[in-house]
Amino acid sequence: MRLPPTSSVWLFRLSSFTGKLRLSASHSSRARPTFQTRTPSLFGRPLTMQSSGNVANRSRERVLGRAEQSGPGLLSSIIPTVTTEDTGPPAEKKRLGSSLVVDERNLRTPSPLFGASGDDDSEAESFRDGRSEDVDGETRGRAFAWCRDFLSGSWKTIEESDFQISIVSGGLSNLLYLCSLPDHVHCVEQEPRQVLLRIYGAILQGVDSLVLESVMFAILAERTLGPKLYGIFPEGRLEQYLQNTRMKTEQLSNPDISAEIATKLARFHEMVMPFNKEPKWLFATIDKYMDQVMKISFTREAHVKKYKKLMKFDLPAELESLHALLAATPSPVVFCHNDVQEGNILMLEDTDHNTTDRLMLIDFEYSSYNYRGFDFGNHFCEWIYDYTYNEWPFYKATPENYPTRDQQLLFIRSYLAEKRRHLDSVIDQTQMEDDLIIEANRYALASHFLWGLWSIIQAKISKIEFGYMDYAQSRFDEYFKQKKLFV
Repeated sequence: MRLPPTSSVWLFRLSSFTGKLRLSASHSSRARPTFQTRTPSLFGRPLTMQSSGNVANRSRERVLGRAEQSGPGLLSSIIPTVTTEDTGPPAEKKRLGSSLVVDERNLRTPSPLFGASGDDDSEAESFRDGRSEDVDGETRGRAFAWCRDFLSGSWKTIEESDFQISIVSGGLSNLLYLCSLPDHVHCVEQEPRQVLLRIYGAILQGVDSLVLESVMFAILAERTLGPKLYGIFPEGRLEQYLQNTRMKTEQLSNPDISAEIATKLARFHEMVMPFNKEPKWLFATIDKYMDQVMKISFTREAHVKKYKKLMKFDLPAELESLHALLAATPSPVVFCHNDVQEGNILMLEDTDHNTTDRLMLIDFEYSSYNYRGFDFGNHFCEWIYDYTYNEWPFYKATPENYPTRDQQLLFIRSYLAEKRRHLDSVIDQTQMEDDLIIEANRYALASHFLWGLWSIIQAKISKIEFGYMDYAQSRFDEYFKQKKLFV
């Protein structure tokens, strides 16, 4: 559910390159100690997970709560410690990847929980009318100033009263806005009529990750593998806005779509990027989150109760167990996206209806060199969560939607088919499929653990309307169910 402020909507047309994006040394692949590859008998039938309860809704993009993404390869050690006072609205976590879908809404108003007294009233009650739909005056003014200062042509001359801004749906880490020139104002140079404004959310991983994100964004933009970059400033950036249709959670199980996502992921894993090739991101991030979670102190009664319930899991001991399990689970190191969920996959509107190249991966804020299994397991977990639910807690969990063995095999076979195009050696297909089934489902545990911790922290610091504590509970509930199947 990843959700820290997605600091960039990096659109990456994976089909646009046929080989590796070679920006540094050759591709690194590290396998861990061998382990038994026999598929658990329980998984011989469709894998279904019982619902952990009534986890009603949720909106997912990570907008203002930039979860810790230690940036591509570099895990800054300067992640600030979360303060112990509960200030403002219950941090919610919206992890909708930054799908660029405009929700025709005007100005955003402050969260109804700002200034909350910290009593035991229901969070659902606080947001009973759904998400805020307006852009507040201060944000509007800042957006206007940024567009005027960084863009050219008519953006330099329009009045603020003519400036148009609306909220873009999808994001649990960053705030996204579509900024536009009014219809009666014509372009005088080559300036864009619309731009995407991304305002970073709460940063957990330190400023170094922002620098690395910006470097990656610039690389992709320069090579026309991502949107153009129009302006960059400490609070965020201005990017090219691309028309698209946002994917829905239920579409992830569509066989054709699933196969294409797997193909795109295989191509992504072939990239060589100028970042640290050591797979430090996953456990460095989890360890830092764990340290912060164990020090957090909530004051809102509702949060205190939910936090105490989560602490009954004995998370530090469970993390040691997870470390040991994955150390015994071979998985090559590749350049991973680390957040392949429906909100980070665009369905292109300008493609030929007959083409099989309809999808585009976006939002590479968490991308880094990592173990391949995490990209698989994390994606499979995302089949469960719908972040477009418009009522509290702004997400909906449907555990029975976790992909069955057959659905996983379709994904894995599509991935391997693309990989074979770049391999000269012959592989044992059946053995590889069995290995990947176990690899993916064990790393799914790491996904649940990572985003569960992330969500607890977001509940402390994020101002996004999202049920972060409920989401954290859901992720850990699914973690323990998954663990029974694959450990």
